[in-house]
Amino acid sequence: LPTIQKLVNDGAKVILCSHLGKPKNGPEAKFSLAPVAVALSAKLGKTVVFADDDNVVGENAKAAVAAMNNGDVVLLQNTRFRKEETKNMPEFSEELASLADAYVDDAFGSCHRAHCSTAGVTDYIKDTAVGYLMEKEIKYLGNAVNDPVRPFTAILGGAKVADKLNVISNLLEKVDTLIIGGGMAHTFDAAKGLPIGDSLCEPDKYDLARELLKKAEDKGVKVVLPVDLVIADKFAADANTKTVDVDKVPDGWQALDSGEKTSEEYTKALEGAKTVIWNGPMGVFEFDAFAKGTLAVAKAVAKATENGAISIVGGGDSVAALKKTGLTDKISHVSTGGGATLEFLEGKEMPGIAALADK
Repeated sequence: LPTIQKLVNDGAKVILCSHLGKPKNGPEAKFSLAPVAVALSAKLGKTVVFADDDNVVGENAKAAVAAMNNGDVVLLQNTRFRKEETKNMPEFSEELASLADAYVDDAFGSCHRAHCSTAGVTDYIKDTAVGYLMEKEIKYLGNAVNDPVRPFTAILGGAKVADKLNVISNLLEKVDTLIIGGGMAHTFDAAKGLPIGDSLCEPDKYDLARELLKKAEDKGVKVVLPVDLVIADKFAADANTKTVDVDKVPDGWQALDSGEKTSEEYTKALEGAKTVIWNGPMGVFEFDAFAKGTLAVAKAVAKATENGAISIVGGGDSVAALKKTGLTDKISHVSTGGGATLEFLEGKEMPGIAALADK
């Protein structure tokens, strides 16, 4: 909104494009951006004209753009209604570019994709820049990864190690402390020979888990894993539960959250941190019975922030978990990217950023 508002206030004719959902076979009514135009009109306090062309750059779009006055806003139809979009095909990039003189990308959540509307369009428009949201994301994530204020602590949770192997490996080059929780911790525990019962686990990643722990040791990075777990006799909100030490998980039971002693260890590890990155919940936070570990980490990150740390929370589940704790406004920066945030933390080049001349 701040980016759109600035352009409107400066008298630009603002043509917006975006995507919604994953339309499989061309246009689908449920993925139309028509409701977005209505909501955005309310937010901006002015009419946003919706160009309803299933081919995105059609007669309606061209007529709407031709009729624009300075400060007007036109919203195009879902860019993914065109199959060329996700394949980054030049003809659609050129059609999008034909409507405008300058291109501003403010969609961090899509900048890890080389699509027509995020990258290809810059082949046909000379003047390009990032918007305010994108600038904030690059600043916070970039500084954290490339020039962190130390001590630097990263917290990684979520279900699968596989999704975050490269993130862990890259962060081990940079952090002072790495906290590992959530479902992914069980793979590390099992790799160390601990019994994990029926807990979520990726046996094909044991060797990699051991390699990462060895890398941490070689680099002098402190790794904090759970010391106790909340276990359940089934995966359900109303399961029978008990808390056991990490080496006492019986067969037939599965770990669904970290225990109190673990939360204390995590909290201690965050004391004095000056940069904190958190990605992934500590347990099945969707069930209240298994949300305590995630809440404890949220509180500890909020406390670290209060004490002067720069804190960044990113990734879909982490943001959802944070919202549930009600502590969102106690965090320095909540990233709007899911996959984009992870790829940034991996150190990958982001096509949507690399394509822009003026960052």
